[in-house]
Order: sequence, then C-alpha cells, then structure tokens
Amino acid sequence: MSTFFYMLLAFVVGVLVGWFIWGRLRGELDSLRGELGRSKSERDRFSADTYRLSGELDACGRSRADLERKLREAPTSSAKAETDKASAPAPAALMSTPTPARSSSARPSAAKSASTKSAAAKPEAAKTAAAKTAGAAPKKAPAPKKAAAPKATTGKADNLRRLIGIGPVNEKLLKAQGVTSYAQIAAWTDADVKRVEEVLNFDGRIAREKWIEQAKLLAAGDEAEFASRFPTAATSNNN
Repeated sequence: MSTFFYMLLAFVVGVLVGWFIWGRLRGELDSLRGELGRSKSERDRFSADTYRLSGELDACGRSRADLERKLREAPTSSAKAETDKASAPAPAALMSTPTPARSSSARPSAAKSASTKSAAAKPEAAKTAAAKTAGAAPKKAPAPKKAAAPKATTGKADNLRRLIGIGPVNEKLLKAQGVTSYAQIAAWTDADVKRVEEVLNFDGRIAREKWIEQAKLLAAGDEAEFASRFPTAATSNNN
C-alpha cells in the first residue's frame, strides 16, 4: 500500500514539474515567435526601402548618362560647325579672276580712259560726301533680336512633392529644369510635357498621374477640391 502511495505521489509530482517546465518553454516559444514576426516586418521594410532607393539610383544613372551624352555631342557639333565654316566657298568678290592679256597697242588707250574716269569720279565722290555730312546721320540698322531666355522663377518655391508621382528624385530633376511652382506645371503645353518626360525618362506618366490637373488645383488654392479628387496626395509632403 505504501509503495502504491509513493508511486502515485511521484507521478503527481512529475506531472506538476512537467507542466511547469512546459509552461516556461511555451512562454519562451511565444516570445521567440514575436521576435521572429518583428524581424520579418523589419526585413520587409528594409526590402521596400532598398527597392525605392534602387529606383532612385536607376533614375539618377539615366540622368547622368543623358547628361554625359549631351556633353559628348556638344564638342562634336561645335567642331562640325567650325569645319563647315572653314570649308565654305569664298565670296565671289574676293575670288581673283584672271584678266585676259591685252596687246601692247591697247595699253596706252586703256590707261588714258582709266585716268579720265578717275578724274571724273572725284568731283562726284566729293559731292556725295558733302551731302552725307550735311544731311541727317543715317539710321542704325536694328540690332538682331536675341533668343528669348527662359523666365526665371520668382517668389517662394512650392512643395512639388505634394503631387502624386513626384518624389525626391523627380523633384530635384524638375528644379534643375527651372520648375519650382505649381503655376508652371499648370501652364505646361504638350511640347513642355514631352520635353520634361524626356528629361525624367518616362513616357505618358504625367498624363496618367494628372500632374497638370493637380497643379491647377494647388495653384488656385482649392485645397478642398484637391483633397476630394486626389485623397492619397492631400498631404503636406507626398512621398
């Protein structure tokens, strides 16, 4: 009887100790699972940041390649212009034309006629010079108009990153092109859109993301309409 009692007591103690150990292990297991979940969320966030930075790096690389190409083409075009200028034919007035040989008998008469013409031309030249001096000074020819330079932006620059589709990289590229306000984007023409898309290296994105419509609302100060039509961009700093 006593042996059975001791065996039962040992069994109960073993169950209690096993339950206690299992509870401790289960708590540690739950803690490890929580740490694993946080690690996965951190990993996903880092992956998203890596993807975003890779996209910005690719955009910078394309911009750099485009600038290097333009720099390489600039000396070539200038050298070609200099070559064309050098190879252009001389004016007809500067080209020497051979004069036919004349007989010795005709030379005295030619010299006589030339002296007669020069003597007759001198009074006429003197009269013309006197008339020009006495008359009004001739009008100066109008100077050629210079090509219109792009208007410099005045005033405080707007936060272009409020527009959907404009991040830090695109904002820097737009400012490099002189675009710093909503009013400028709102006034873009089809030619301006094509030029900006060539600089930013994407096609059709301005129309798809409605940059011009967003800029018109922000330039007019219609924050309520902007927030209702573009709820994802109605913040002070859209990334």
